[in-house]
Amino acid sequence: MCLFEPEKKILFSGDHILGSITPNISLWSLDDNPLKDYFKSLEKIKLLNVSVVLPGHRHVFKDCNKRVNQLFAHHENRLDEVLTIIKQGEKNPFETAANMSWALSYNSWDLFPVMQKWFATSEAFAHLKYLKYLKKIKQTTRNSTIFYHI
Repeated sequence: MCLFEPEKKILFSGDHILGSITPNISLWSLDDNPLKDYFKSLEKIKLLNVSVVLPGHRHVFKDCNKRVNQLFAHHENRLDEVLTIIKQGEKNPFETAANMSWALSYNSWDLFPVMQKWFATSEAFAHLKYLKYLKKIKQTTRNSTIFYHI
């Protein structure tokens, strides 16, 4: 949730828009499409006349629309990366996350703490769901496990 004070043009963005890191957009329900929802909400933010953003973490920043555009670009790059991974062969969300690049200080996926793997997998899942929504990939379920393929 964000709060906007129109007279002072201040956006309290919480975790929605962060200045130097990207929020974790995760899929927790198969009925949702969180990346689609996130994109729609970023478009709404672009319509506001924001002078200053007060995020939930790190530093205050001023150029809200520039940051929104950077977030769109980040997720477009992520979508391209996930699509490239799926083109190499069918994968479930965990396998997809294991093949993605992450800005963490661990040398390999095996060294990620369990919670980081959980967040990474749910973020990969959100991107997979969005690619399925765009009809760029397909989904198959076997033995209660969801797989994605071209």
